[in-house]
Amino acid sequence: MKTKAAGQKESAEPGELGEGERPTLRTIAFMAGLGVTTVSRALKDAPEIGQATKNRVQLIAKQIGYRPNRAGVRLRTGKTNVISLVLNSQSEIMGLTSNMVYGISEVLSETPYHLTVTPYSVKNDPMQPVRYIVETGSADGIIMSRTEPDDPRVRYLTEHGIPFATHGRTEMGIEHPFHDFDNEAFAYLSVKRLIARGRHRIAMVAGPSPSVTYYRHLDRGFKRAVEEGRATSVPVPDIDVDTSLGRIRDRMEEIMSGPHRPDGIVSCSGSAAIAIVAGIEAAGLKIGDDVDLVSKQSTDVLQWFRPQIIVFNEDVRHAGRELARAVLRRIEGVDARELQSLSSPGQHDQR
Repeated sequence: MKTKAAGQKESAEPGELGEGERPTLRTIAFMAGLGVTTVSRALKDAPEIGQATKNRVQLIAKQIGYRPNRAGVRLRTGKTNVISLVLNSQSEIMGLTSNMVYGISEVLSETPYHLTVTPYSVKNDPMQPVRYIVETGSADGIIMSRTEPDDPRVRYLTEHGIPFATHGRTEMGIEHPFHDFDNEAFAYLSVKRLIARGRHRIAMVAGPSPSVTYYRHLDRGFKRAVEEGRATSVPVPDIDVDTSLGRIRDRMEEIMSGPHRPDGIVSCSGSAAIAIVAGIEAAGLKIGDDVDLVSKQSTDVLQWFRPQIIVFNEDVRHAGRELARAVLRRIEGVDARELQSLSSPGQHDQR
């Protein structure tokens, strides 16, 4: 019979979890009274494993906080089980980033994959984070936003055979997975709403430049509605949705204090809309009386802030879910043309 010296800890049984140790497949097998292979298959939802066994194994895994060892998974399968969201660090503050992450995470929670966020600044080369992910093999798939008509990231990832999905479209003749909001329809319907309210001098605070695809979509919809309604397009130089909120507020006060101010404004960002309202009110004018404002939003904050704002909702959480499904299916080899979706502003979104 073995005895232990004074102060010596008893050794754990094979598969038993010792103090400070990370739970493994062997730990679950020990607790469930099953073989390691059976446990592994149960966690992967293998069809040959009974549902009762799967439920028991998955419950134990959840209770003890089991997480697959990613290094081991990568050695065995060549996969990281990681999806990387490449997001510019200046994304809209009012719900865009958080809702996008939430939507993606909802889908990934039902899979072995988990999400990492790779931020970058719009002032830097947007290719840098994409190259890093590809060269280090740190993700199985990539989700990225702020697409350009001829986007070098799309070309690079396509040439390297890396699964990806974009929040936004391109115009480069490469079929790839995407989800987008119909910004052309948003701009068109926004101008129509303003004209219906008797507004004829209409301005738009839009995307940063024609180098971003959605700017072109907004511009097409805006110009078409202005022309059809025989309204006047009023330029708002020096500001766009990338401009600091303080600068938008100050510039809007200048514009609205001048003799050629617009009586209707379209904002393509909820946070920009708040700055626009601040500038309008600083000029002594009132939303809904002197000027009407239409804005896209990702949350309900604008109508809490000023109920007079006409809003169109962009469901960014839904976009996150669509993008996650698209990149996962692309990893499985589904044709890119089957992984393209578009959300449209509906009548129920308007006020």
